[in-house]
Amino acid sequence: MPTFTYEAMDNTGLEIKDTIDAPSEQEAQTMIREKGFFVTKISEKTSRKKGKTAVATKTQSKQRKKASGGLSIGGVRPKQLCTFTRQLSTLQDAGLPILRSLRILEGQAKPGPLKASLVGVIEDVESGNTLSEAMAKQPKAFDNLYVNMVKAGEAGGALEIILQRLAEFKERAQSLKRKVQGAMVYPVAVITVATCIVGFIMYWIIPKFKDIFNDFGVELPAITIWLIKASDWVVNYFYLIPAIPIGCWLFIKIVKKNRTGAYIVDRITMKIPIIGQIVSKSTVARTSRTLGTLISSGVPILEALSIARDTAGNEVFRKAFDHIHQSIREGESMAVPLKETRIVDDLVVNMVDVGEETGALDNMLYKVADVYEEEVSVLVEGLINMLEPLMVVVLGLIVGFIVIALFMPLVKLLNELA
Repeated sequence: MPTFTYEAMDNTGLEIKDTIDAPSEQEAQTMIREKGFFVTKISEKTSRKKGKTAVATKTQSKQRKKASGGLSIGGVRPKQLCTFTRQLSTLQDAGLPILRSLRILEGQAKPGPLKASLVGVIEDVESGNTLSEAMAKQPKAFDNLYVNMVKAGEAGGALEIILQRLAEFKERAQSLKRKVQGAMVYPVAVITVATCIVGFIMYWIIPKFKDIFNDFGVELPAITIWLIKASDWVVNYFYLIPAIPIGCWLFIKIVKKNRTGAYIVDRITMKIPIIGQIVSKSTVARTSRTLGTLISSGVPILEALSIARDTAGNEVFRKAFDHIHQSIREGESMAVPLKETRIVDDLVVNMVDVGEETGALDNMLYKVADVYEEEVSVLVEGLINMLEPLMVVVLGLIVGFIVIALFMPLVKLLNELA
């Protein structure tokens, strides 16, 4: 049975060097992990064959690719990237070499897009590329924001600090996203259940009452006739009920493929009461935190603006950032073109102006992001508080309308029989 030499770390960060007997390298790694160690390096113990080290390295590379699951479909989930960034920041802060840190995290990762990307990053770093260059080759996992911040950390010799900021940025962004998504779960669930109940009544119950009315030859009031016609439409064209919202969603997606169409859709969305404010303020919060994080990391202001523009996800803000970028290139300050775009309140403009004058623009942008994130939370909570009674009233009106429309002919029939 082959003997493998390995280097590993225990839970306290202590480095361990030892040997282990195993049928294969993969099984050796599994046995070492079962001991509670993180494998950082492993190779078969042979000393008489030339070129064995190169072969072992190649074998490791192939096994890493195999372990990663080969080709991966889709990108890395934001939650996974947050966890990876925080762990990498912790390992770098502990003083571990970057390659060893990457190997530890790659060994811990489950098969999927992140593990596959880490395999590629490790191979590129082993080949002599910098970490930012290696990450730039894995766009499924690491976007321009991530790569540029890592590049700034490498240039300034403060990679562990940059990774900490990046981890905090990712965690804050995820926290805001989870707040909004979590708050919308209840109203979406209620609307879905209410739609299913009303659909069931229209599809199954109303036709039975229609047959009763036809058998007795009752003269139906206008409200009942309208309800029966609506029920007939649901019975005959029930497939359109899910098709209409899906078709609208696809139409909007197609329109947004065009830059002009995306601008119109985003502009209309921002005009919707409350929802428009949530979209606008969350975009301001996200772009402000992105810009502040990049500037504090040493990324040049023009490059930082370009990255923030690309992460905005809103064509209205994209055009505004283009205008700010062009104005700064021509020598103006940031506050003047920001005010001209009219995408933010005067408070934000004044805070940016003060930040530029005092040389603390990044801190001011962080404060803007904090303020707007809090406002988004308040707006979302207010929207939910408004939707709850509104949904109850609307559902009550629908059910009340159905009950009245069905019982009016029944009352008339009972009176005639009496």
